[in-house]
Amino acid sequence: MLAMPSTHTSLHIHVVFSTKGRVPLIDAAWRSDLHAYIGGCLKRLDAFPQEIGGVADHVHLLVGIKPVHTIAELVKETKRISTEWVRDSKLANRFAWQEGYGAFSVSKSAVLSVREYIQQQEKHHQHRTFQEEYREFLEKHGIDFDERYLW
Repeated sequence: MLAMPSTHTSLHIHVVFSTKGRVPLIDAAWRSDLHAYIGGCLKRLDAFPQEIGGVADHVHLLVGIKPVHTIAELVKETKRISTEWVRDSKLANRFAWQEGYGAFSVSKSAVLSVREYIQQQEKHHQHRTFQEEYREFLEKHGIDFDERYLW
């Protein structure tokens, strides 16, 4: 019997988080720079950013991860580092991310559709709020939630 010499994984996570209080602080003038910076944060954490997008009050990240990553630590560090960058760049002195986040597993076969979804954030939010979008994610993935914490 042959032993398997290495570990092989395909782990993709769709992460969503908002600015503190869902305040629309992410200005369109520097939004793409923030998204690029977040991608750099993820790379420094040894993850694989596949798509990053969002609007003034939240971001979506599609990230390939390794089995050694913990989602909580990856999100915590990404938020911490990107907050420092925004504040140090004097783009928004009071900038902060909310404490919580959503993380949803994505099969390899769905990666392209999630990437396209993230690319279309501006268009999506012409017709629905972040809260409506987020509730839809929770329901789609069968996640129990307390309505009080969505608003």
